[in-house]
Amino acid sequence: MTGHGHGHNHGHGAVRAGARHARRLGVALLLLVALFGVEVVGGLVTGSLALLSDAGHVLTDVVGLGMALAAISLATRAERAGDARQRGRTYGLYRLEILAALANAVLLVGIAGYVAVEAVRRIGDAPEVPGLTVLLVATGGLLVNLLAFALLRQGARESLNVEGAYLEVLADTVGSIGVIVGATVVAVTGWSWVDPVVGVAIGAWVLPRTWRLAARALRILLEAAPAGIDLDRLAADLGALPGVVDVHDVHVWTLTSDMEAASAHLMVAAGTDQHGVLDQARAVLAEDHGLRHATLQVEPDDHTGCDEVSW
Repeated sequence: MTGHGHGHNHGHGAVRAGARHARRLGVALLLLVALFGVEVVGGLVTGSLALLSDAGHVLTDVVGLGMALAAISLATRAERAGDARQRGRTYGLYRLEILAALANAVLLVGIAGYVAVEAVRRIGDAPEVPGLTVLLVATGGLLVNLLAFALLRQGARESLNVEGAYLEVLADTVGSIGVIVGATVVAVTGWSWVDPVVGVAIGAWVLPRTWRLAARALRILLEAAPAGIDLDRLAADLGALPGVVDVHDVHVWTLTSDMEAASAHLMVAAGTDQHGVLDQARAVLAEDHGLRHATLQVEPDDHTGCDEVSW
């Protein structure tokens, strides 16, 4: 007997956390594509490594938002078309959001490494940089980033995929501020070495945030239990239900943002109302542990076979 019976509704709904914010992602993507073009041209014309560094981060924003939108579109299309089970994908394509988030993190690490190497090469022989031109381009970039930041802020609380894009825009917002400060210093003092130093600082600032994003994505891909779940307490709560004599094969994992699942075997004494145990167990998981999608097998205490499973 599992949590899929007894009149329960397990529909996922047509729109998931990431999909609810797809339109905002699209608007932010268009803004950042335009900004990337402007900063690349500005960086090449002025020779500013800080501006090119910021353009590199914008590129990861563009690629990241593009992948995020593609992941959301594919997952939503598969769900609406109802073809996931026919193709053997019983969970649909929701994990694409997590893969996109991980790819974003890898891109950010790569661009930060490039900027660091290039900056070290330039610090000893920094080219002349027209600070005023860089300042104007960076100011425009800051305004675009602030708008994209506002568009993605709400979605970042609900979707790891959107959060990846949000963190990139946040990093680039700070990067734009750094470029503005550096360009101001260069314009006032003529110290061209400040430009590559700002480029390195931008990369160093974003790396810790990138690491946390990658760690969360990897945790989901490895199907580790969500960080806030105490598995021992969960098993104890299920074992304390009336009639339950043993709890085993307990598993909790995250499928994608806003989708956590659990499974467990509950062994009950002879004569126990199994439907009652099932309903109580589902209530405990939902109310005490925040797990609303559970597959529960309720089995009599004279049942054998589970101990024969080797993993």
